[in-house]
Amino acid sequence: MDKVPELYFGFLGILKIGAIAQPLFSAFGDESLHVRLDNAETTAIITQKKHVSKVRKIRESLPSLKHIIIVDYDGRKPLQEREVSFSLEEAGAVENLDIFPATAETPSVLHYTSGTTGQPKGVQHVHYSLISQYLTTKWVLDLQENDIYWCTADPGWVTGTSYGIIGPWSLGITQCVLDTGFGAENWYKFIEKHKVTVWYSAPTAIRSLMKAGEDIVQKHDLSSLRHLASVGEPLNAEAVIWSEKVYGLPFHDSFWQTETGSIMITNYPGMKIKPGSMGKPFPGITAAIVDPETFEPYDEPGKIGLIAFRPGWPAMMRTYWRNEETYKSKFKNNWYLSGDRSTVDKDGYFWFVGRDDDVINTGGHLVSPFEVESALLEHETVAESAVVSKPDDINMEVVKAFVALKPGNEATADTELQIMNFIRKKLSPLAMPQEIEFVDSLPKTRSGKIMRRLLHAKEWGEEIGDTSTLEDDE
Repeated sequence: MDKVPELYFGFLGILKIGAIAQPLFSAFGDESLHVRLDNAETTAIITQKKHVSKVRKIRESLPSLKHIIIVDYDGRKPLQEREVSFSLEEAGAVENLDIFPATAETPSVLHYTSGTTGQPKGVQHVHYSLISQYLTTKWVLDLQENDIYWCTADPGWVTGTSYGIIGPWSLGITQCVLDTGFGAENWYKFIEKHKVTVWYSAPTAIRSLMKAGEDIVQKHDLSSLRHLASVGEPLNAEAVIWSEKVYGLPFHDSFWQTETGSIMITNYPGMKIKPGSMGKPFPGITAAIVDPETFEPYDEPGKIGLIAFRPGWPAMMRTYWRNEETYKSKFKNNWYLSGDRSTVDKDGYFWFVGRDDDVINTGGHLVSPFEVESALLEHETVAESAVVSKPDDINMEVVKAFVALKPGNEATADTELQIMNFIRKKLSPLAMPQEIEFVDSLPKTRSGKIMRRLLHAKEWGEEIGDTSTLEDDE
């Protein structure tokens, strides 16, 4: 469904009756839907008439699917096999709902993650996750009784459910929803109209707002804002500094995953922010940087390793649906391995380096794609960037950058040379891109993450893998 009331009420209703909620992007094509519905053996779908045609194409190959519930059926065309209509406006009040006596370990939500290769994996959470989501919403997002909260994430992905439904409503907070795509003018109007106080968004959206410029901000009254936070991918230092300059408030970056179910590392309200850092572990979370081969924690700061967490927090995934072997492979030496690389400084702040398979090893030296991307964004001509490795006969692999330029700049050899020299001087010759490919835009998921693995696959001639969450996969 789109971001309509039935989506939010339906999600809570599913949990109350003891069923498992399986959030899915409304923009999924029929093939992407089929993979997820078939794997989960989904029994019922709640949808809208604008999306039901995709379900009709695949229902014959989904024997477990018993009910297709259409929330805005208008009666103009007859219902088809397995379809039922529901109208929130016409439905009578439910006087007595038999609420399922769930325990802490009762399955609750099944989120599907994009697979780098092969099929997406179903990440299963339980009702106990509420504890983590309640606490992190209260202390990280700093939601208070009179707040008006806006989480820009779609409920089709985990932020949109954990912090777009469960967290804020467990605190009794008023939240508002905008059911349109990104647009700086629309977003600022929305904040002004609803007097949003707490805003949780994605780094890609923040960088797009930077690209839209400061002048547009001056046209709107954003004085209601008191706390800003981000999630989804690393937030570069320039974006933090820019937001503090333009909004008078810095964005507080946070780190977590579909598998962790809740925020794990974060910048708290009132805590000193080091722009570009993810912050520190949330209280009760034991986090470390471990050796990728021995899985032993590093003692000294500054070493690059895997971000790992001691298992046992309430929102930790309980399994990959029908894929227990892969689930078990995520745990080594009594650590949950995130698959992300980072460093920790002497003050205990975590600094993202990249996905374990994204870190570039050029001539025996490790280069952080995120560090190079952050530096690229500081160049006056660069609007967006993504950095991957490409094969090299001498160094095994070298740095390649994909760059979208700001309006008014031309993709010339001179521009490429200027950017290369800028990175060489700012970071190092090793970190300097050996090639820059200028693009109009970068491939992104519908949640706003840049899909670097597609760019990496292109360079290495590898299988692209799952593209069902791609913003435009035509």
